[in-house]
Amino acid sequence: MTSLDSYRLLGRSGLRVSPLSLGTMTFGPDWGWGADKDEAARIFDLYVDRGGNFIDTANQYTGGTSEEFVGQFARDRRDELVIATKYTATSRPNDPNAGGNHRKSMVRSVEDSLRRLQTDYIDLLYLHAWDFTTPVEEILRSMDDLVSAGKVLYVGISDMPAWQVSRMQAIAELRGWSPLIALQIEYSLVERTVERDLIPMAREMGLGVLPWSPLASGVLAGKYTAADLDHGGGSASAAGSRKNVAAANNSLTERSLAIADVVKAVAARNDRTPSQVALAWTLRNQAVTSPILGVRTLAQLEDNLGALEVQFSDQDVTELEEISKVELGFPHDFLSRPMPRSVMLGDVQIEPAPIPR
Repeated sequence: MTSLDSYRLLGRSGLRVSPLSLGTMTFGPDWGWGADKDEAARIFDLYVDRGGNFIDTANQYTGGTSEEFVGQFARDRRDELVIATKYTATSRPNDPNAGGNHRKSMVRSVEDSLRRLQTDYIDLLYLHAWDFTTPVEEILRSMDDLVSAGKVLYVGISDMPAWQVSRMQAIAELRGWSPLIALQIEYSLVERTVERDLIPMAREMGLGVLPWSPLASGVLAGKYTAADLDHGGGSASAAGSRKNVAAANNSLTERSLAIADVVKAVAARNDRTPSQVALAWTLRNQAVTSPILGVRTLAQLEDNLGALEVQFSDQDVTELEEISKVELGFPHDFLSRPMPRSVMLGDVQIEPAPIPR
């Protein structure tokens, strides 16, 4: 058992953060399904009063309302909190330079975020998603300049291929620029393909993993059934409903509902809720620092915090991992087979080295 004030180091840094983060994409009614200001304030206050210190937002969550709410709620206790935000999402859809990973987008976004958050520094700035166009040296140097200016304290990456993240970390280390300390990626019982490369890369390169959508857009909370599969594929927009978000993110499928059924069974056997079981499962991975909670009500937050008290039996773990397993593919499966290992090592048994932190 643990609690929100049992802090963890984030990646290969000295920054202390809570084992569950408060996501604020649900702060603001702008997209049609978020919490209004009063409910968002109650959620924020409960999380912080319980010892939570890690707040996650982004420049365009609910069109900027999320950052505005966080700034207002955090005003009297700013230095007690670790506030993470992101850049990349466009602020003007018809302006080619209003979004993306490049320096102009980054600097403009940070200035806007500082204003909305009513602060003079951002604890952790993420690149939100890889745009496939910006040179990584431009990104890293721009991040380092913001750190040198005191506007950003730490930098991280979200939603990018593992090979590109590891390349960036190596460049940062060689050039003495601010290292990446955090990797925010989708990770849940529904989405485990990140176990192939992204999570092992993060452990090796010193990045703490922050899973987003650990409940698979609510599917693992048990809020959907087979009747909800007739959703038409969702849309590219976050607006509309949470179901639309689940569909657009490909979280609402026959496979995910089958996984959710096993989560429900494990929860019932342990007198827990499905949400608590799904969240607690992500915390079993040693690379995971702090799953991000995406709650919309105070009751949902109360429920989610119970994940810190879940204890699994061997049977629980076996059932959850069997229903959700994914093939690692080449070269992982190949390298784990007896023949290649025999060719490399013969009869020698070697204990693996500890993972660097």
